[in-house]
Amino acid sequence: MINKDDVAKVKSQGFNKNKGENNFAGRVLTVNGRITADQLSYIAEAAKLYGDGNVAFTSRMAVEVQGIPFEHIEDFKNHVAQAGLKTGGGGTKVRPIACCKGTSCQFGQIDTFGLAEKAHYRFFEGYNSVKLANKFKIAIGGCPSSCAKVETNDLGVTGQTIPKFDPSLCKGCDSCGMEAACGTKAISFVEGVLTHDPDKCVHCGRCLTKCHHNIPWERTTGYKITLGGRWGKKMMIGRPMKTILTSEEAVLDVIENAILLYKEQAQGKERLAQVIERLGFDQVETILLSNGPFNRKDEILSKK
Repeated sequence: MINKDDVAKVKSQGFNKNKGENNFAGRVLTVNGRITADQLSYIAEAAKLYGDGNVAFTSRMAVEVQGIPFEHIEDFKNHVAQAGLKTGGGGTKVRPIACCKGTSCQFGQIDTFGLAEKAHYRFFEGYNSVKLANKFKIAIGGCPSSCAKVETNDLGVTGQTIPKFDPSLCKGCDSCGMEAACGTKAISFVEGVLTHDPDKCVHCGRCLTKCHHNIPWERTTGYKITLGGRWGKKMMIGRPMKTILTSEEAVLDVIENAILLYKEQAQGKERLAQVIERLGFDQVETILLSNGPFNRKDEILSKK
């Protein structure tokens, strides 16, 4: 007979009880949604040997094998471990990092796979033993299309290409490819002069490849950070920080400061959005950019 303690124990290992059954769905972790073909074959074998043969995919890019009897959970874990795979992903801690395919997508402005992999090892694995007030979700998107739904995560990262136009370089084409490509109407012509409205620009970078004369317009690669998003029963859209970061190192530092701030300040079962509401968004942004929490990392992590 499976008791509540058994269910809770295996849930912390990535096995959720199936609805109305005594079987479990086991979540196999990936690093930013990628596994090798050989690893996938091990999962397929495990699904046939120990599950019901069905495989699903979670919103946080884990591979879920369904229909695993309780007595075969250890067998399942040992089988996928042969391919270097682990199960898990639940609990009141940093959850698996989600990201889009921005590295290979034609619209991606940043290396989403590379950044998500660094975040996976530094935060999902590095903070795996750190108990938080609630879950902490991180998502990374390659462009403002937000296929990874970064704004509905506690912390989201969106790739940016920030253009800098010199109207004197414009050839004044009758039909401008950049103007036609801009979905937010941030680019227009006023009396034959190229005009860029930064308030309308979402930094998607698409316009820069559409100039008929291939003018090498200046640009900066950036990272927009959104804070306080969540989905579920109380959905909230994250709010963007005013500062656009310009390096992966700065992004990773802000993420770590956010986790530490959340660890220190969260009350009860608050999510990051509620902490921000109490402290004030501007103050939180200042704290995250100051590196203050990181300088007190040992002190914060010692908090029970």
